[in-house]
Amino acid sequence: MSGSSGRRTVPNVPEEQLLLSELGPPRNGVTITPTRAAGNAAKRGGTEFEKQPFLPTEPVRLTPAWEETNLPNDELNFKGVTMEQAQLEMNPPKDRLNLVYLTLMLHGIGTLMPWNMFITAKEYFEDYKLSEEYTGSKNDYASNFMLYLTFASQVPNLVFNWLNIFVKIGGNLTTRIVWSIFFEVLLFVFTVILAMSDSSQWPGVFFWVTMGTAIGLNMANGIYQNTVFGMAAKLPFKYTGAVVLGSNVSGTFTAIINLASKFFAPNIRTAAIYYFITALFVLLACFDTYFALPLNRFYKYHELLSQKEAQENKAASGSSSNKIPYWKIFKQCLPQCFNVFMVFIVTLSIFPSLHSGVQKSDKNFFVGDDYYVNVMCFLTFNVCAMLGSLLSSLGTWPKPKFLVIPVLLRLIFIPLFVMFNYQPIGQSRVFPVVIANDWVYWGTAVLFAISSGYFSSLGMMYCPRTVEPHYASTAAMFGAASLITGIFCGILLSFIFPWFVVTVSL
Repeated sequence: MSGSSGRRTVPNVPEEQLLLSELGPPRNGVTITPTRAAGNAAKRGGTEFEKQPFLPTEPVRLTPAWEETNLPNDELNFKGVTMEQAQLEMNPPKDRLNLVYLTLMLHGIGTLMPWNMFITAKEYFEDYKLSEEYTGSKNDYASNFMLYLTFASQVPNLVFNWLNIFVKIGGNLTTRIVWSIFFEVLLFVFTVILAMSDSSQWPGVFFWVTMGTAIGLNMANGIYQNTVFGMAAKLPFKYTGAVVLGSNVSGTFTAIINLASKFFAPNIRTAAIYYFITALFVLLACFDTYFALPLNRFYKYHELLSQKEAQENKAASGSSSNKIPYWKIFKQCLPQCFNVFMVFIVTLSIFPSLHSGVQKSDKNFFVGDDYYVNVMCFLTFNVCAMLGSLLSSLGTWPKPKFLVIPVLLRLIFIPLFVMFNYQPIGQSRVFPVVIANDWVYWGTAVLFAISSGYFSSLGMMYCPRTVEPHYASTAAMFGAASLITGIFCGILLSFIFPWFVVTVSL
């Protein structure tokens, strides 16, 4: 037995005690000490093992000990931290392939999809579904459609954007986003069914049902849009800009579909069905990709940081209350909310109503009459606004304190566009056309759109950074509500310009 192992045998000595004695002197500063029970067992054996020197009996410990670092117990024991969270903190992940950035950009597209698709289908509603040729009777529904649609869309969007800040309609962020998108999908399916139906015998019912659909869509969209900005605020600086970029891509996407439909769709009705089905697929993509976000390590890491910030703030304040200081947050982010508001009130007072009313001045201009408004207004604005948003990811100038200066300077675009060859539909202009040059008009339109995309992105990116990190989501929601308020007020202001050019003469 003894010859097979080469290990010396000591009678009545526990094997683990013998192994300790054979380990030799401590290595790398680690001392392994036998327990009191093991020492007593060795002594009871009455062998030569009693002659081995023993240190004072105490529990096994590593040197240097954690106890000597004076760290809080929560850090020593990793209380409340899972192994996955510990791995995320020790190895902060990156946004591989920009998946989170692209996902938020997709949601930015989704937030403006209902509005863009309905205004793009203007011809479908006014010249087809509500026209005298289709209904067989004269009515005022077509002439009042865009005015009613504007209020049916923007008023509920405005109300629910602000309401979503103070009232958690539907619960947490996930619940609000998922149910909002789901409700919008159902309404777009209903809109497609209406487009396929023969409504010639009930134009009034069709008109008011469409208005009701617009109200429902924008109630849900108000919650969706506001919540997406709150979600993006938990991530680094550029991810809020991704949502703004997506909203501008939405316009570009819609403008391209509008142009393509003129080539491929056999009639207005078919083109409108394409619009609505496209919006449906975009919203379904938003729905699917949202569920993939919590599985992304980069997103989970920043969600964890956001939760830790909130817990540390609660511990530092010594309060267990979850009450959010809305007034304090609003005062801190008010300068950037004002910037966002001013950018959009100027933009929406001009685009699309005033902008799309500018007519061709030079017959030899390279853009033909049939596509002049599509190219010079819708395509130019949406593409250049998208490029402006992209520029904000490359650099941030000016800094937050001075952003208000170029934002206010954009007010000069309002009188400039009035001086171009703007012709209100069905009315005769008496205010003189001061600038009758298509190239100057196009250059102004490019600068107007780029500045809109760039400064709106900066304002929305600066807004969550003006408050403590754990209040960033709430500040971003204030910024989103200011954005919608600017859009609503800009649309109201746009009704002044037709009256101005047909009434005021020099």
